[in-house]
Amino acid sequence: MKHLYPKEAAQYLRDHSDALFIDCRSEMEYRFAGHPVGAQQVSWNDGPGWEVNPGFIAEVTRMVGGRHDRPVVLICRTGDRSVAAGGALEEAGFSNVATVLYGCEGDVGPTLRRGEVNGWRFDGLPWIVSGCGKCGP
Repeated sequence: MKHLYPKEAAQYLRDHSDALFIDCRSEMEYRFAGHPVGAQQVSWNDGPGWEVNPGFIAEVTRMVGGRHDRPVVLICRTGDRSVAAGGALEEAGFSNVATVLYGCEGDVGPTLRRGEVNGWRFDGLPWIVSGCGKCGP
């Protein structure tokens, strides 16, 4: 599994137009906190008990059209879930998996908040907030 810094991941995605970019945070994080532009959401785990999504591998397999060699880049809040999800993909036979170090929000900074030190948003990479479908775009 490759581990890419956010700016490296953004460049990798530009250089590999066939790469599938997956935000593996929960649906609520994806929708209401926002997500990287171009990332598709498939939860690795979700509430209320934060169980691992039993359909994760099947959903990603469907999205890559069964091509286990297609590049898959995973991102989550801080990089932990994406490593777990990437490991599961590799165990399922995926051969070209990468994760985004520090995730969307990064490490906790000096004021005890995320997004002040590192991560996708800290690096100023493309970001969007999308509505729930009931409350607008």
